[in-house]
Amino acid sequence: METFSKVAAAFVKAQREFGPALKSATNPAFQRNGKGGKYADLSACIDAVIDALNNNNIAMTQRTSICDNGVIIETVFVHETGEIMTSGQLHVPASKQDPQGYGSALTYARRYSLMAACGIAPEDDDGNAASGKLSPRTTPVPDITDHVSAIEASANSEELAVVFKAAIEACGEHQELQAKVIAAKKTRVERAKKEKAQ
Repeated sequence: METFSKVAAAFVKAQREFGPALKSATNPAFQRNGKGGKYADLSACIDAVIDALNNNNIAMTQRTSICDNGVIIETVFVHETGEIMTSGQLHVPASKQDPQGYGSALTYARRYSLMAACGIAPEDDDGNAASGKLSPRTTPVPDITDHVSAIEASANSEELAVVFKAAIEACGEHQELQAKVIAAKKTRVERAKKEKAQ
């Protein structure tokens, strides 16, 4: 009988450490006030989860299946014990029946399959944009100095997960601050790996 208790338990721990998928890429096809619309590309989605998955002994891969009019993607999580957890298949039709069309469909499918499988999503104000109601940013920029210090001083991965989550919440909608928090976490993880190797 196939079981996935170990990969499931590890995935729960990893999910506590997932970061936001930052909207760092620009799509010139979506113009707003003369500027291209921002979105979270595939790289940003992978960056949001891959460290947390690997730190909890989970590898992530995405399977492709044969399809006549597009691509089929399935995001798969593999635990070091060999247990596997899958997200189910996602079909995305290709806009054009050529390599570029299939490449675009593949990237799109990988991005949305990963976000759905991990339960993450980029901050999205498309609903307000569609109705012409852009929310003004009148809230002051929060001070996250103490949160960054807490990340740097965290004693173990469990404590790091707690203070990282608190730091992300403290950032609110400020993606620049979120990026600083994510960078601080990566630095702390790298330092822990070096300390463990010594």
